[in-house]
Amino acid sequence: MPSIPKIQINYGSQAFVGDLFGGVTATVVALPVALAFGVASGLDPIAGIYGAIAVGFFAAVFGGTPSQISGPTGPMSIAMAVVVTQHAAGDLEKAFTIVIFAGLLQIALGVLRIGSFVTYTPYSVISGFMTGIGIIIMTIQSLPLLGADTVAGPPLKSIQAWPDAISNINPLAIVVGGVALAVGVFWPRRVRKYLPAPLAALIVGTLLSLSFPWFQDLAIWAGSFPGWLDGLKVIGEVPTGLPEITAPVLTPSFLAGVFQPAIIIALLGSIDSLLTSLVADSITRTRHNSNRELVGQGIGNMASGFIGGIPGAGATMGTVVNIRAGGRTPVSGVLRSVILVALVLGIGWVVEPIPHAVLAGILIKVGWDIIDWRFVTRMTHVRRDYLIIMLITFFITVFVDLVTAVALGLIAAGVARARESTRGELESVISVPLIDIAFLEQQTGKAQEGEDEEQEADPFSARVGLLEMRGSFTVASANELTSVVGADIEEHEVVIFNFATTTSMDDSAALVMEQLVATANETNTDCIVLSLSGRVESVLNSLNVFKDVPQDRFVDTLDEARDLARKLLDERNA
Repeated sequence: MPSIPKIQINYGSQAFVGDLFGGVTATVVALPVALAFGVASGLDPIAGIYGAIAVGFFAAVFGGTPSQISGPTGPMSIAMAVVVTQHAAGDLEKAFTIVIFAGLLQIALGVLRIGSFVTYTPYSVISGFMTGIGIIIMTIQSLPLLGADTVAGPPLKSIQAWPDAISNINPLAIVVGGVALAVGVFWPRRVRKYLPAPLAALIVGTLLSLSFPWFQDLAIWAGSFPGWLDGLKVIGEVPTGLPEITAPVLTPSFLAGVFQPAIIIALLGSIDSLLTSLVADSITRTRHNSNRELVGQGIGNMASGFIGGIPGAGATMGTVVNIRAGGRTPVSGVLRSVILVALVLGIGWVVEPIPHAVLAGILIKVGWDIIDWRFVTRMTHVRRDYLIIMLITFFITVFVDLVTAVALGLIAAGVARARESTRGELESVISVPLIDIAFLEQQTGKAQEGEDEEQEADPFSARVGLLEMRGSFTVASANELTSVVGADIEEHEVVIFNFATTTSMDDSAALVMEQLVATANETNTDCIVLSLSGRVESVLNSLNVFKDVPQDRFVDTLDEARDLARKLLDERNA
């Protein structure tokens, strides 16, 4: 297992002050978001706080991105909601068991050094997935914004609940939720450094809701009490104190179905975290350790599952504000978790009056920000292949499920990439006839009996063909090479395979080369192998591709190939 990342050697008071400000600022940002994601996941607000504490602490200590802040995120809260409703059937012990196993899978991904490959996920897949997550968050949170309860299940169920929610709309929820949303959108940038927009939205929305009883009393005294000033849903009683350890469910019947939902959380958390790590790298001009980061995230998610918290990942918003406030080392992430623990010990009375509509307003802004507007606004200019991949991933994310969306998106991206590689590799193949009079530089055919011995050769005769393969060749173009080049080989008496500019060739392309040699033998075409060396020679010889080509047919220069071609043609005409 990767070792604990070391804090920079010259760590001193200035670095600590930066980490302190970063940790405090990240805490202020994390508090309202963690509460909201706890509710959005189908659990309770404290589950979001527990997740922020556990994942934030262990990812900071064991992770590979020093300045990263981890905790509940949009994709992870939606994934947890799916786990609770569909895979655990409302049983929280089973749901947290899945979270624990997801953490184990993340650790395994890091130990097996797969972390670096996760970042190779095509951008079109990530864009479609993140845009779908943003739409899901806004769709689900539209119900509490209208004063209704959230509906468990896919977003289509929330859409189906819209008519009933609109017919029973709670104007008070619309007011406080709309105000929270407006504060989140229009909060001045120059103030955000001191009071982040999510916290400002939480404070303003909650204070506004607490002022309505005064309006109610005033309305009753005036004799004109409007009924819509009542019935606002709030968080209510929240448990305080340190969490209890949740024992995992280890029955064989349940464990048989744990892998699928666990891999969903593990993959989503890995992609989400490593993308945030890239953001942190771009700001701090450093380079993270992908595999170590996955180990840290896995340990954090395991701990979160044991204490009843929702799973988390690297949080982009928290990471950015931490760095801008001065946080540069894991100390900032540790301080953030410590501060959250202190708040949990007495936070209940603060959280209880927060309306669900205020949290909905905050999350709708979060969902809007998650949508990949950079890609969406350029859709008409994006290549059709990548646009289709993005749309496939988006629609499956919204209307089917998250893991299917990522899997099919990667498959579609692989197909598109293979087509592009095929075109690029085939364009690097040169198959041309070599005119006798130009290449051989003399008459190579013997005059027939009774004809003038000085008769010139046919100026259009091309008995020698040249096949030059430039660059690298893989399975992408392997199958096409036979049909594209095979017919050319049959038209010549001698073919020269030129590997002078071939940089690499995988096993599939090598076996196709063997097939081309076989085609030449079947059509009685002599083969000459030119400039075979290096890695390409190693691959071809290891597969014994040229077993049917005599050793004297291997040459190093084009002049040698010309002389050998003359000799072979002379032997044919003898």
